[in-house]
Amino acid sequence: MIETYSGIRESRPNRYNDLGSTGDAAEEDFRTGCLKKADRSFAQGLQCQQINSMAALMSLEDSVFIAHAPQGCVGCTSMAVDQYRVGQAHRGVKHSKNPRIIVSNLDQNNVIFGGESKLRKAVEEAVKRYQPKLIFVLASCASGIIGDDIDAIVKDIQESTQALVIPIHCEGFKSKICASGFDAAFISINKYILKQEKIKKQEGLINLFAPVSISYADQVEMERMLSLLDLKVNYIPFYSSLEKIKEIPSAQASTSICKVFADEFMKALYEDYDIPYSHTVMPIGVRNTDIWFRGIASVVGKEKEAEEIIQREHERILPLVESIKNRLKGKRVFICGGTGRSFAAAALIDDFGMELVGLETPTYDEDAQADIEYLNTIHPNFVIDIANMQPFEQVNLVKKLKPDVFIGVPEWAAKLGIPTTHVLDMKRPTMGYDGLLFLGNKIADQLENPGFNIKLSQHIKLPYKDSWYEEDAFKYIIGGN
Repeated sequence: MIETYSGIRESRPNRYNDLGSTGDAAEEDFRTGCLKKADRSFAQGLQCQQINSMAALMSLEDSVFIAHAPQGCVGCTSMAVDQYRVGQAHRGVKHSKNPRIIVSNLDQNNVIFGGESKLRKAVEEAVKRYQPKLIFVLASCASGIIGDDIDAIVKDIQESTQALVIPIHCEGFKSKICASGFDAAFISINKYILKQEKIKKQEGLINLFAPVSISYADQVEMERMLSLLDLKVNYIPFYSSLEKIKEIPSAQASTSICKVFADEFMKALYEDYDIPYSHTVMPIGVRNTDIWFRGIASVVGKEKEAEEIIQREHERILPLVESIKNRLKGKRVFICGGTGRSFAAAALIDDFGMELVGLETPTYDEDAQADIEYLNTIHPNFVIDIANMQPFEQVNLVKKLKPDVFIGVPEWAAKLGIPTTHVLDMKRPTMGYDGLLFLGNKIADQLENPGFNIKLSQHIKLPYKDSWYEEDAFKYIIGGN
């Protein structure tokens, strides 16, 4: 009997979101079963599930997003909005537009008396203003706590509108692992759009799942690589449409650019629609790109063709990688990013002969363990911080470790005067063989031209006392021993 996935990542065994350790110790503790659930006695905020659910779908054509929430809950959509607008420009859209986001604006009275009337009004306003094909109703902590039945409301509203109204249960308090927000969005897509209906398969069609933080250049590179195997890409859900979503069950196979973006959804597609999938690594760097490419090739039975393509690509790029290595060899690196991206970037620096001194990522699980086992053979005793947005820990570690360069989400490290390169950048290439060359040169350029970050550090003071930098960065992680 197949167990239905709840959409809460903690419901799967061996997933941890609070840990301060070293690579060697984390690998050993996980392998022996000694890694235990921990918590923080102080936290500086967490990334919410709702924003991940919204960002995953935000660029879908003819869509409206209704956050059944207080107004502040959508404040962090500004980054996803920026990504959406940049993505349009890179795709040749001359007059870019914002995503359509409506907030029901729950207040204190609604917390006491309920906010269902506001939700109904928000849906009516969405239909009146935009006549969309899709309306996504996203739950929040507030609407979940007060018990507003968004499923019943949506079912009632659906009878009076031609738009497809879809509830998404992404209440933030359900999970500390923010990738659960992706799962909530895909569960609703499967339930309300795909509906387990079987359609005719399209030979050579591949579902390629990509999050909002993938650049258009990366999309082009992934499509180029798969086209070398004579495969056609259904690129979803970013810059996709209702029609392309409905094509998902017709695919021959599925794969994802991000390791934690659609992994649970691909399992559901295999169970419900007999679509095999490849779940390997994020294609950043030579090693990871090879693994990712071989993974999808093996699913579609094109292993021989893949090896020939990899050999040609290596002949083309490895001499160029060697020239970048001459600029970067021996440089010490701290990395911060999503679970798949952090570990992929850590493998990337091996191409350039760099040294990993610290790694921050939101989740530790079986996939992370496989990556850690590889990294520990090359980078002994690097610090690992499993943290969902805890910048106070990050700046403490960066200040102590004094890396030559910081790769990842750069704001805090940049204010310390350290050369930084963004690895979550939806504006520039990072993926595949061509992305490797761009990213390597970008890191080298930052190291050779650190003036902006140095000047930034001279004029901006981080909001921490000097005494904090002398403390143990992990002093607020409790339990887990």
